[in-house]
Amino acid sequence: MGRIHPIRFVITSFALIILSGAILLWLPVSSQSGQFTPFVNCLFTATSATCVTGLVVVDTGTYWSWFGQIVILLLIQIGGLGYITMATFIPLALGRKVGLLDRIRLVEALNVSSLRGIMQLVRYVLLTVLITEGLGALILFFRFLQDMPVGMALYRGIFHAVSAFCNAGFDVMGPFSGPYSSLTYYRGDAIVNLTVGGLIILGGIGFIVIANLVRHFRMREPIHLQSKIVLLMTAVLVVGGTLFIFLMEFGNPNSLAPLPLGEKILASFFQSVTPRTAGFNTLNIGGMNVSTLMFLVILMFIGASPGGTGGGVKTSTLAVILAAVRATIRGQGATIIFGRHIEFGVIAKALSIVVISFFLVTVVSVVMAFLEPFAFHQLVFEVTSGFGTVGLSTGITPSLTTAGKALIMFIVFAGRVGPLSLFIALTQRKKEVIRVKYPEETVLVG
Repeated sequence: MGRIHPIRFVITSFALIILSGAILLWLPVSSQSGQFTPFVNCLFTATSATCVTGLVVVDTGTYWSWFGQIVILLLIQIGGLGYITMATFIPLALGRKVGLLDRIRLVEALNVSSLRGIMQLVRYVLLTVLITEGLGALILFFRFLQDMPVGMALYRGIFHAVSAFCNAGFDVMGPFSGPYSSLTYYRGDAIVNLTVGGLIILGGIGFIVIANLVRHFRMREPIHLQSKIVLLMTAVLVVGGTLFIFLMEFGNPNSLAPLPLGEKILASFFQSVTPRTAGFNTLNIGGMNVSTLMFLVILMFIGASPGGTGGGVKTSTLAVILAAVRATIRGQGATIIFGRHIEFGVIAKALSIVVISFFLVTVVSVVMAFLEPFAFHQLVFEVTSGFGTVGLSTGITPSLTTAGKALIMFIVFAGRVGPLSLFIALTQRKKEVIRVKYPEETVLVG
């Protein structure tokens, strides 16, 4: 596989991990009943876990055995960081050098622009994962310890910390608070909400931003443009999302209306964070107003940030497009963000990502509407949740047909590896580069 294009290598590695995980989940030892699980359900679960999505066709905590849940947890960790990144930890730990080809693959896996500082970034990734997931697991352990035995509190603390930081949204609360309950039992608990929400945000902003912020506070390194854009967009989307959900659901008897004011605010915040792209929920998603669901669709489509553990078109992609639109409206000749000029190639890539992503979500939603008996807004929500590797659902996932599950698996995979990367891997061929300058001509638009 040494000569495979880096993008294709990353995609192939994801596919092989998914297949391996599905085979392990298919074994009788992976289910509580000790029976073989239908392979399509195993493949769906492995795809959702490896692509850190969280959509499930069976309840994780009550259907899968301890062995099956550990398999899912490992798939989440590998999928969140990427196989290439995980594989690099071994030679690094042994003090061995990492070859040029592996470094090139790391550039693609971590979604960075160059080889410069790539190994230092990998070390930051390892430290970030160990410290953040470890601290999150510890906090959740002590909170869960008030409600369950020590062993169960420790296990659930670790599982949910990994699932949250990797933006997966899988939960094992089924035996404690009921199947498909997610974190609804802890809806009013500030410790659980803020810890899980914080892990989701940290995993979603990207390792590049985390590394830059660490070096800024330790060595006074300037905060890069990428970090400024990601932090600003994350703050705007979280705060704006919280306000929108709070206002739209305030009087909804199926979501916020029965809750005291403090819980209303906390639940609104949490439900604003999770569409970016984690999939935990503390409110009944199926009971929300259609207008709120469509707003969540927008948040899920945007997703997390480059180099993080989430999916979607990414926050910086949206920022570049908005800046380009602003420049066009103002009649400016250049796109400027925080006093920096954005080159045309970046704008073209951002537009390509959004157009391809919108095309994929639209086509799959229309096909799903033909195959499945559910309301169209539910299907759009489900498809976008899959594309953004979110995992939120209005409750229709377990009832999907085999064809519907296959379509969701495809959109989940496309969302995790990146729609543009997937199209490049499927269509790009080696060809001789012939530089030709064609005559220019105006085309009317708008």
